[in-house]
Amino acid sequence: MHWKVNMKKIIFLRGVTPTGTNRIPKMSYLVEILTEVGFLNVQTYIQSGNILLESELSDEEIRKLVHDTILDKIGADLSIIIKEINQLEIAIQENPFDNTYDSSRIHLVFTNEEIPESTLTELSRENFGDEEFYGGHECCYLYLPRDARKKRLNTNYLEKKFGIRMTMRKLSVVDRLTKLYSEKIRQN
Repeated sequence: MHWKVNMKKIIFLRGVTPTGTNRIPKMSYLVEILTEVGFLNVQTYIQSGNILLESELSDEEIRKLVHDTILDKIGADLSIIIKEINQLEIAIQENPFDNTYDSSRIHLVFTNEEIPESTLTELSRENFGDEEFYGGHECCYLYLPRDARKKRLNTNYLEKKFGIRMTMRKLSVVDRLTKLYSEKIRQN
């Protein structure tokens, strides 16, 4: 007999906006609708679309169900990036920026896809001025010291370069999600 196990996943929603079509009205409503379709222990963190949940579904099934539920109930057409806790922990450990950098300006860029090595190499050699780019095993790393409206390195730019869907999170958000995950483990 084969027993299915609920796996804990971290979901990043790509494309959440404060207003307009891709706005999530309340994170509590998001928890409610995802719980209604069968996800367990659903929890969100900040308004930009970070979700912790449990499911025995495959990543592809989770991606489709989360996407379709949000589209149907809220009307937002968002990309869904799925990660496991060990991937976030590796991403944090591999952070190439030491404590001489302003940690509030360090961003991690995640994808569901394989990141093309040739494009990683190309971007690693490119001069972005004050901004910095590094490729890692689980994500790409950006240091963006300037005002967000002026930055050259952003998700749209990287998606065009790599030809894949990506989403960006601050290092502090990724760190907080790993802590929330650990807290959930201790509570269970």
